[in-house]
Amino acid sequence: MAQLKRGDKALVTGASSGIGEAYADALAARGLNLVLVARREDRLRDLAARLHKEFGIDAQVLRADLADATDLARVEDELRSGGIDLLVNNAGFGAYMAFVALPPDRAEELLRLKVIAPTRLARAVLPSMVERGSGALINVASQLAFSGALHMPHLPIRATYAGANAYLVTFSQQLQGEVGGRGVRIQVLCPGLVSTDFHRIQNRDVSVLPNVMAAKDIVAASLAALELGEVICSPTVGDTSLVSAWERAGSRLFESNEGVVADRYLTKQT
Repeated sequence: MAQLKRGDKALVTGASSGIGEAYADALAARGLNLVLVARREDRLRDLAARLHKEFGIDAQVLRADLADATDLARVEDELRSGGIDLLVNNAGFGAYMAFVALPPDRAEELLRLKVIAPTRLARAVLPSMVERGSGALINVASQLAFSGALHMPHLPIRATYAGANAYLVTFSQQLQGEVGGRGVRIQVLCPGLVSTDFHRIQNRDVSVLPNVMAAKDIVAASLAALELGEVICSPTVGDTSLVSAWERAGSRLFESNEGVVADRYLTKQT
């Protein structure tokens, strides 16, 4: 399976800051040309100019709000035009709030960014990758994707956010099953706490919390995991058997269907 190389082209969403900007830096350092997508055009242009100056790569700016259907369609068109070797679906925000207090429009905006946009962008780029037998897709999720059953005071209130990221994990695993044998690599990145504007926007000061990572280190781990062929990349998890155990537990639950209603439910019917 071919690796990313100098002269390849990557499209990165949410590229104006945080993890997206770190991806842009790391990929430019490897000699990849870039399409930088985000809402803040001024920051994208500054980033594109800096990366061109530092690394001599071509960096195209594409201002888009991926929660907006018209803007999303323009990015899809860019991907369908061909020539994209790596898509990084990174755009998103937290919306940490009790679900009954979360404004419906805000919840929908989050789902458009973390579910609808990655799905449509993947659908736009994967056919050409499959046809030529090469390419890669990274969906940026969160360790909170695995936190559905956890109720801990230090974790943010997160029903919609955690659910959206859980979608990205399952979506990526299934895509790997479909296209992984055809020369295309799929990864879902599930970082823990990362020091970016993401948390500041949520009015959370993560600087006082332990185990906070730098975005550049998270991205370095992601790109290393891509070369290793890891579908689920959880950069701070040293024991990969934990990921395997989580996958096996899900498989056992799914395969436990015995074709009859469990006894505990039958007793409730008498």
